[in-house]
Amino acid sequence: MKAPIKSAAAAILALNACVPALAGTILFSEAPVPRTDAEKRAILTSPQAVVDGVSIDLGYHTILRSGQTGAQDADGYRFGQLHDIKGQPLLAEDGSPYISNDNDFSSLLRGADGKLYMVSHFESRPGAMYLTELAQDPNTGVLTAQRTRPLDFSPLRGGWVHCAGSVTPWGTHLGSEEYEPDARQWRDGTITEYNAAMATYFGAMPAEAGSVMNPYDYGYPVEIEVDGFDSARVEKHYAMGRLALELGYVMPDRRTVYMSDDGTNVGLYRFVADQPGDLSAGALWVARWNQKDAHGAGRATLDWVYLGQADDAQVRDWIGRYRFADLFDEAAPKAPAEGEKPTCPEGFTSINAGHEDGDHQCLRLRDVNQDGAVNWMDENIASRLETRRWAAMQGGTTEFRKMEGITYDPDRHQLYVAMSEVDRGMLDYSRAGRAQGSYDTYDVGGPNHMKLAQANVCGAVYALHLDGNYTAVDMFPLVAGTPLTMDYGADAESPEYDGVNKCDVNGLANPDNVTYMPRYDTLIIGEDTGSGHQNDMIWSYDLTSGRLTRIQTTPYGSETTSPYFYPDINGFAYLMSVVQHPYGESDADKLEEPGQLFGYTGYFVFPAMNQ
Repeated sequence: MKAPIKSAAAAILALNACVPALAGTILFSEAPVPRTDAEKRAILTSPQAVVDGVSIDLGYHTILRSGQTGAQDADGYRFGQLHDIKGQPLLAEDGSPYISNDNDFSSLLRGADGKLYMVSHFESRPGAMYLTELAQDPNTGVLTAQRTRPLDFSPLRGGWVHCAGSVTPWGTHLGSEEYEPDARQWRDGTITEYNAAMATYFGAMPAEAGSVMNPYDYGYPVEIEVDGFDSARVEKHYAMGRLALELGYVMPDRRTVYMSDDGTNVGLYRFVADQPGDLSAGALWVARWNQKDAHGAGRATLDWVYLGQADDAQVRDWIGRYRFADLFDEAAPKAPAEGEKPTCPEGFTSINAGHEDGDHQCLRLRDVNQDGAVNWMDENIASRLETRRWAAMQGGTTEFRKMEGITYDPDRHQLYVAMSEVDRGMLDYSRAGRAQGSYDTYDVGGPNHMKLAQANVCGAVYALHLDGNYTAVDMFPLVAGTPLTMDYGADAESPEYDGVNKCDVNGLANPDNVTYMPRYDTLIIGEDTGSGHQNDMIWSYDLTSGRLTRIQTTPYGSETTSPYFYPDINGFAYLMSVVQHPYGESDADKLEEPGQLFGYTGYFVFPAMNQ
């Protein structure tokens, strides 16, 4: 699988009109593969890196672990404590404060008061974001948490599953709400335990979620502007659409935002703001994959399907007015004859767009606003409240599997997008371990734009060339993991499979978030894997040589979330790195004491890298 990927990437890179001007160099030494039980419980890192010819010692620095307080506020808020809509602490079953160990993206921001702050996500239901005041050592660059507090989401009816994020060109935090609740469950009275957990935010029991929650409140980008520790503005940008939002990433034009949709049978979206630096109004688009190569992780040109224009105030009004049954009529797909694929009745649009899984649906847009006609206004309402469903109905591609992080490479003017798995809807009526044409869950009812020849559950990172308007024109694999087992996409069981790691430990397993080091030709790739690697890893990828270097590994059962690079903050560069839910995703039997469960929010520090 490696050869076709490298050749495809090389062929497209050769089309670039110019070679990037790269001024800096960074070379990491290799972090070891954890082999012993002690190593698998630890955070291991590259011992050194050579930056612009100077060797520096590396190590992982922790700012806060979940449950900790700031150095100057020992009796203050505990990092990751969840609260209800009235600001009261939520309690665990044993009556203790409920501390989330699902630490996720943490940004470093300059406040209007000139101080350095961190805004941190907790990927829970209800979600939480914490604002932390930081002190920076002027000699070493070491960051220390002075005090921390939860941000107030009560005017927005709470936050939801805050996953990855980014920092806008104008210096604000742009967060996310992942795995938006399926509003059809509220119509049908089939609300899952996962979605119903949000009811606790309203002081209710999960069984009451149908009456206390509105699913259309969640699934949007969240922008945070920090004035100071006691003053930060929190707003959801409803105009940007409602997704299982991994993150939004703003381009240098300060208008174009790419948004990744995490899950099964999902899409890639582009928002273009009406005004630079203002994400409260704009137009939304979804990508359509035009396949050119089925080998490896595939290759395609991209078209963009227009989904309408809206502003935050409009959409907030629609959230209060409309429910799923107001937006769509729905009919059950039926097979014309035994053995034939099911189709939709006349007048209904057939789609396959996921929430928990692939889902063949027959939908028809209603006269949502009851003005006597089904027209563009009804389409706009559907585009913001049911973005993925409407995107599929309009002909966009909703066949991607676990689309994750996005970053921009200004040296090559291209995007990088992580795909945690190349599987399911990305194949041709198949999934990993099944023959082509033998499994229809993810393609039946949809357009089947993606017809890749073989699964790779170890995943891949794609590159996308941009035109002069920051519109992506193609999509091709840059680097992929190597499966060792047939259920992960290998042609045969590999003799190198150790019974634990289903992806080669010298390559990727389920790439998650990515960040680029400008002018240093280096892409940083984090993992979110279960059986691919027993211990998740972060990698440095040299874009010229194609060399992968392991730079960090994390403890049993944890995820590496949201690596993010800052080239120069007061003379120091930082690579943020968060270790989420140790012992939480796997290997729970290895837990020795409760303190090992707490997540880590931390970083690597380097001399300024602004060559």
